[in-house]
Amino acid sequence: MKYQIIGKNIEVTESIKAALISKMDRLDKYLVHDDEVLCRAVVSAYKVGAKVEVTIFTKQMDLRTEVRNNDLYAAFDFAIDKLEDQMRRLKTRMNRSKNKDLSLGESFALEELEEFESENDTVVRTKSIYLKPMTLDEAITRMEALEHDFFIYLDSDDDRISVVYKRVEGGYGIIEAENKIA
Repeated sequence: MKYQIIGKNIEVTESIKAALISKMDRLDKYLVHDDEVLCRAVVSAYKVGAKVEVTIFTKQMDLRTEVRNNDLYAAFDFAIDKLEDQMRRLKTRMNRSKNKDLSLGESFALEELEEFESENDTVVRTKSIYLKPMTLDEAITRMEALEHDFFIYLDSDDDRISVVYKRVEGGYGIIEAENKIA
């Protein structure tokens, strides 16, 4: 696995890198060992506490977690625990859908993830919307008026489907589709 460790408001020392990488080794049993697996960790320091965001990019899917804690090293532990739990749940769901008992690595290494059902994963509501072309400011205004945390719209500047959302740290984020509407 390749590691990319980024510090925000903190210098990423060798001891921080070593601690995070040693904790990430616990996840090796879930992954196919090749150089295409990238782990990006963003470590942020605040006046009180720290935040760790860990994203693992694989061929099959991306896994992500974010943890805040007063202790940076405890945040590492909690983040790895959350990722391990995500991977374990994925393995269980995949084994149920295939009626097989694969190892953790075999389950996660499958080239194609099939759709699988669980009693907790039922769609309870479907909503269709008309995407009206609008600017980002208009989309934020509508999102605030609806008191939602996100809003989907068609960006009038570049004809791309976009999602604006409220960030936990404050401010807004935008997710833009790479492909344009023809």
